[in-house]
Amino acid sequence: MSELKNDRYLRALLRQPVDKTPVWMMRQAGRYLPEYRATRAEAGDFMSLCRNAELACEVTLQPLRRYPLDAAILFSDILTVPDAMGLGLYFEQGEGPRFETLCDSKAVIENLPIPDPEGELQYVMNAVRTIRRELKGEVPLIGFSGSPWTLATYMVEGGSSKDFAKIKKMAFAEPQTLHLLLDKLAESVILYLNAQIKAGAQAVQIFDTWGGALSGPAYREFSLQYMHKIVDGLIREYDGRKVPVVLFTKGGGQWLEQIADTGCDAVGCDWTVDMKAARERVGDRVALQGNMDPSWLYAPADKIRGEVSRILAEFGHGNGHVFNLGHGIHQHVDPENAGAFINAVHELSEQYHK
Repeated sequence: MSELKNDRYLRALLRQPVDKTPVWMMRQAGRYLPEYRATRAEAGDFMSLCRNAELACEVTLQPLRRYPLDAAILFSDILTVPDAMGLGLYFEQGEGPRFETLCDSKAVIENLPIPDPEGELQYVMNAVRTIRRELKGEVPLIGFSGSPWTLATYMVEGGSSKDFAKIKKMAFAEPQTLHLLLDKLAESVILYLNAQIKAGAQAVQIFDTWGGALSGPAYREFSLQYMHKIVDGLIREYDGRKVPVVLFTKGGGQWLEQIADTGCDAVGCDWTVDMKAARERVGDRVALQGNMDPSWLYAPADKIRGEVSRILAEFGHGNGHVFNLGHGIHQHVDPENAGAFINAVHELSEQYHK
């Protein structure tokens, strides 16, 4: 078993005792850091950065050089899996991700391949191996994937969407076609995350960014069912230790109990969730991750500290809390404010672990 100098994050996910609440930030390696922007410029574009193991490793480690974070997260993108299926991912300036081929018919979906994680996605595994080596056991490495539903929204819509009209039309008019796509994606994600674990990821998170766009019954049918399938298919112990699984549905606060029922180790909460109520609802079944509104990082340091204090008090004493933002850090946040946030979590949380 490889030794970790700081395993606070993994312990918290497994609801084991810690000395202080661990903290990391979604998108912690990203555009708010000037050093990230410099490395991205060196790479030429976003996907070139993802595909270069050394540069992906560099940007993964950049926030850890600045801040005493309790975990590193693989630098990659949720759309690597659909890209590896041959859909032609590209990025429009100011428009976000786009696909050349849309999954808008049963014929297209039937022909989609299941990508080989050590083939078309080997660049991700190379990045995981490189990052794990360069971390030298300082903190654990988080691997991740998009959820089948969230990946499908981009593949059917052709990019980002405000109303999800195309995929909802498919869901309600041709559900069998969408289930075919979601099933292929679930199979692909199981292979992808298990390969990340074998390459060195010590925990994995599934990002269901758009699950909250669905009604309760549709969420269970088109999103949660497939995340449950993935949880069932994942390697849960590797290299002599448990590999925790985190499920995060943005806008999913009303379904915490059902998410916990999948058998995951932790449920990510966005900022609309009351952590005290969440803890009462899920009991000791899972750890909770979250959940400060990323926009609080625009506030002065004392206000950031106040909000951290409030959320820690809301969760209260005991184990099973990983502090995080309720979604990704915004690109225009002052890096000093991110530092104030991380320091506040560590300083103010000790009292809850005595």
